[in-house]
Amino acid sequence: MADLHDLSAFEQAAAIRRGDVSPSELVDHYLARIERWNDTLGAYVTVTAELARSQAAAAERTLRSAEPQSLPPLLGVPIAIKDLTDVAGVRTTLGSAVFADRVPSTDAHVVALLRAAGTVLLGKTNTPEFGLPCYTESDIAPPARSPWDPRYSAGGSSGGSAVAVAAGLAPWAQGNDGGGSVRIPAAVCGLVGLKVSRGRVSNGPGPGDVSGLAWHGPLTRTVRDAALWLDAVAVPMPGDPYWAPPLPGGDSFVAATDREPGRLRIARYATPVIIDEPVDPECLDAYERISTLLVDLGHDVVDVPGPGDPEVVAAFERVWAVLAAATALPRGAEWRVRPLTRWLRDRGRRISGPEYARAVATLHQRTRDIAVAWQQFDAVLTPTLAHPAVEVGALRDDEDPAADFENQKRFTPFTSLANMTGQPAITLPVAVSRAGLPIGVMLTGRAGDEATLLSLAAQIEAVVPWNAGRQPACWS
Repeated sequence: MADLHDLSAFEQAAAIRRGDVSPSELVDHYLARIERWNDTLGAYVTVTAELARSQAAAAERTLRSAEPQSLPPLLGVPIAIKDLTDVAGVRTTLGSAVFADRVPSTDAHVVALLRAAGTVLLGKTNTPEFGLPCYTESDIAPPARSPWDPRYSAGGSSGGSAVAVAAGLAPWAQGNDGGGSVRIPAAVCGLVGLKVSRGRVSNGPGPGDVSGLAWHGPLTRTVRDAALWLDAVAVPMPGDPYWAPPLPGGDSFVAATDREPGRLRIARYATPVIIDEPVDPECLDAYERISTLLVDLGHDVVDVPGPGDPEVVAAFERVWAVLAAATALPRGAEWRVRPLTRWLRDRGRRISGPEYARAVATLHQRTRDIAVAWQQFDAVLTPTLAHPAVEVGALRDDEDPAADFENQKRFTPFTSLANMTGQPAITLPVAVSRAGLPIGVMLTGRAGDEATLLSLAAQIEAVVPWNAGRQPACWS
């Protein structure tokens, strides 16, 4: 171990319990790194240094006074929370100048569960306005930039969370994913990003996403950390409109990463789902190499047709636009939102209630169709993105928001399908482009079956150890 940030969240939790490191040491270490790198990389919008030190001191008092078996599982482990997710008493801007001074009074359930597990909050991470685009460029903070090369975008909408983890400014971070917003930045920043099954993690206590597209998920450096995060927050809460099936027999997601997955039947396709877009040869090469690896590991890999369907894509876009329009703004604030947000909200307001209901019904029908078509498969392999990371500003087009939206679709033509169907999906950082930028591949699992997905991902990680010997320049 060269530095404290070389430790995974799982390793930090164990080191704290052994007394090898204190929560305060970890917090001070990360705060020093944030001070050094945040202005360059745009990871955090708000740094909660005073709160973090207070929570770390409280964790140390608990360590001294409580029996080891009664300690919270993540006691003293630092974490970063995306600025779309409410933390009581901490500024939560939603990535918008309209809400630059918003301070919620209530924790999101996912935050309350992470608090109960013992985590220590380092701060709120950068996000674009309302989490709508797949790049992190807003009016309230500098762009989130790739730690591998700051000329390049960190993706979005959980771009700040991805930067924080990839640059060693947090051991792990929370994000949320309505069309790929965890997996996209994880792929371009060289991380594991997990989109959970519909209903696996509570979106309460606020109104949440009535479409069932968006869910909280982790951005981590290891598969085990993603499983550890999920074990802490996969708790059904009263009033949740969606519930994922519990693991059988008191099993845990971490335990799933310790098990061999057995011989699996894995489908694969590399035809973009939501737009006709050529896939970059470097992304295809990563996809082919992991296909070969899966066969070498003993799995059956089968080519299947890509599930593209213009009617379903149109339905998803209608639902997305209505979600953009559903965010209530203060009177007279419409002109203050970004051009893309305004364009999406205008589209959403023109969609009638019956049109919206038909769009949601179309997505539900596609969920049923895919569940039947893919029922013989344990997982489905695709590229995560159609291209490696792009430069900051390359996708954004303030003069023509419709072109901006099309740019995003061409960059991310695979990720939104799992949001439509409610299946879990994970991106793994298995390759590096000629420009030295990470490239991911994505595995999608059966609805409700994160355990098999995590077991398979851990098996791949053991053969392709992406954290071994390669880190961005800012890591040292």
